[in-house]
Amino acid sequence: MDDMLRGARMNDQRRSQRPALPACVLGLYVQHRDRGFVAHITASESVFSTVRGLTVSVLKAYGAGQAAADTAEWLVSELLGNAVRACGDYVPLVVEVYVTGRSVQVNVHDPAADRLPRRSAVAMDSDHAESGRGLGLLDVLAPGWDVVSSPVGKQIRCRIDAR
Repeated sequence: MDDMLRGARMNDQRRSQRPALPACVLGLYVQHRDRGFVAHITASESVFSTVRGLTVSVLKAYGAGQAAADTAEWLVSELLGNAVRACGDYVPLVVEVYVTGRSVQVNVHDPAADRLPRRSAVAMDSDHAESGRGLGLLDVLAPGWDVVSSPVGKQIRCRIDAR
């Protein structure tokens, strides 16, 4: 019995040390995960803003540096924007952001398994291109990012240094 009480107290202490998650935002369901969060969202400008802010605050709370938190925020923003361009407004998405040892992991799931991101070398070199630079910047900021199948459709995974 004492072990059960001790375990319950330790769980309460761990819960109180976690960063606060938003109480209620329409189109957003957030859960804690080990050293980060998982957000199930319906794509909209207000939800994107909340998820970007959450990315920075949660990563910093779990020991990531400001530069890593800012980079992760940019990655989340770029990947969410790409998902909307591929799938349309109000698409259901899943965002995972968490610290793993010395790195930060950013994953975005979308339902368009058949619409894979395409890198465009021309857009990075052109002063006149209106889009297409994001994936080139992704290559620079999160080299080794990849796309895998997921139960939702596809998942784009990025890993960056946590410092």
